[in-house]
Amino acid sequence: MSEQTEAIDIKKKILATGIRVGTQVKTKFMKPFITKASPEGLYMLDLDITLEKIKAAAKFINRLGTDKLIVCSGRQYAETPIEKFCEMLDSKKLIGRFMPGTLTNPSLPYYIEPKLVLISDPQVDEQAITEATNAGIPVIGIANTDNITSKLDVIIPANNRGRKALATVYWLLVRQILIERGELKEDESMKYEIDDFETKITEEEIE
Repeated sequence: MSEQTEAIDIKKKILATGIRVGTQVKTKFMKPFITKASPEGLYMLDLDITLEKIKAAAKFINRLGTDKLIVCSGRQYAETPIEKFCEMLDSKKLIGRFMPGTLTNPSLPYYIEPKLVLISDPQVDEQAITEATNAGIPVIGIANTDNITSKLDVIIPANNRGRKALATVYWLLVRQILIERGELKEDESMKYEIDDFETKITEEEIE
């Protein structure tokens, strides 16, 4: 299968996940990644750019090593995607509240020194971004149309609110990392599908 055909197939697979659906707000930081507004007033992200940025993020992660990466998020829908990502790539996960001093205070028992940080939402994961920046650690972030991304080193423009969308971003990133490593062929299936990366919770559980 050619690279172009593979790209088309991937697009078909992920379009229905809402990965490119943004919010009704756009920041100056995210403007370059937006194509149009939907009839409902939601800004839509450019899927081609999203896929390009995922490739860039995968190269960056592989260069520093997945075992030197921490993946963190306080967003509930990011839990299962992060669990699966770390299971497959041997990265460290920090789910839930990001404890102050995790990256900046060596005297704390939970202090860690990663080479790279991956976050799911610049707003929700602001503490992690701030500490990583202060410690000189690069940050990769999944950002929606309304996010401020001034402290991110690599931006992955995508819907970071929806369950299926977040699952898709992490699935794509794992897939691309494995392809870059030569551990997965472009036309080869992974061990898990997008659905396996999705956090399964009900509205009652959220409340």
